Amino acid sequence: MSISGIKQVLPHRYPMLLVDRVDELVPGERLTARKAVTANEPWYQDLPADATDEQHHYPSALLIESWCQAAGVLAAWKNPNPDVLAGQVMLFGSISEVVFRRPVLPGDVLEHRVRLFRELSDTVIFEGEALVDGETVLEVGRVVMAMRPASELVGAAGDAGGSPGAT
Repeated sequence: MSISGIKQVLPHRYPMLLVDRVDELVPGERLTARKAVTANEPWYQDLPADATDEQHHYPSALLIESWCQAAGVLAAWKNPNPDVLAGQVMLFGSISEVVFRRPVLPGDVLEHRVRLFRELSDTVIFEGEALVDGETVLEVGRVVMAMRPASELVGAAGDAGGSPGAT
């Protein structure tokens, strides 16, 4: 699946669309996706010209986000929803048993391997890992994602709206 197909499944866009390609997708079972890390990404723009490799480590939060977006492609495959204001919205619930094995640097191509561990009516649980050149850089024990109707969330956000006295 190319980037255009990914955009039909996920609502994320630049600079937060962190999956470039899906190599394998077995609905209800597993997915393998790729993310190429480049020095041109926004999170590197403020580094000094003499920045060290250590300063170029890909942020761990973005490594997790990229892996979770790959999981999101698998979760949303049956019912894609690129519009977060309609249909079902993927909500990140929790993550556990995460191990970072080594830093990821510009030039690395992440291979996200996502496996469906369990699927309930509106919740999915994933496990897997991310590799670079066959070496594991990230292990993910469990990620829980919940699917909720956008209409319920928009209403809740509108009610809370941040105005004084809102409950």
